[in-house]
Amino acid sequence: MSNQADQPESQSPARDAFLAAAAAKMEDNKQMPIERSLWQGGYSAKAMYGTWALSTIVTITVIVLIAMFASDVPNVWAISGAVLIFWWVLAIGSFIYKRLSVHYELTTQRFVHQAGILVRRTDRIEVLDINDVSFTQGIIQRILGVGTIRLSSSDRTHPEMVLSGIDKVPEVASLFDDIRRAERRRRSLHIEQS
Repeated sequence: MSNQADQPESQSPARDAFLAAAAAKMEDNKQMPIERSLWQGGYSAKAMYGTWALSTIVTITVIVLIAMFASDVPNVWAISGAVLIFWWVLAIGSFIYKRLSVHYELTTQRFVHQAGILVRRTDRIEVLDINDVSFTQGIIQRILGVGTIRLSSSDRTHPEMVLSGIDKVPEVASLFDDIRRAERRRRSLHIEQS
């Protein structure tokens, strides 16, 4: 009796094959990295520095000119105030539209670009398909830390994508380039091991 208790019960070949396949699948899942978000962003308020500066200069200039030369003209303050309010509403409306209509997300495996407010369009580019990452900044943009990132990819729908108004643009562009290189290395190692 003790002999039968010490020996494991006999398993069928089908069960052995299933357990071996499950173990192999679990091992593959351990090697496959989990996709995680690395960066999320959109249009930065600092990217509209020109609009904010121009609006401020126009507002101050109009107020100073009216105070100096036209303060006696009837309704000049009401008319100029209405024009200035309209100007600022357009500037703020433009910023809100740009801010709400564009969203970007970079994960360890893909770049997701969403555009639109009423109708939202979502495009995905595999990080592996990104061929080149570059960014541009003007003088004031460098001071403010904003700029434009340009992605060149082998993706057919978006061979070139421009991301405008990105805050901390050197760091973000470097992150795109680093994750692109890391994914290419990981996939080439995975192919060599197979």
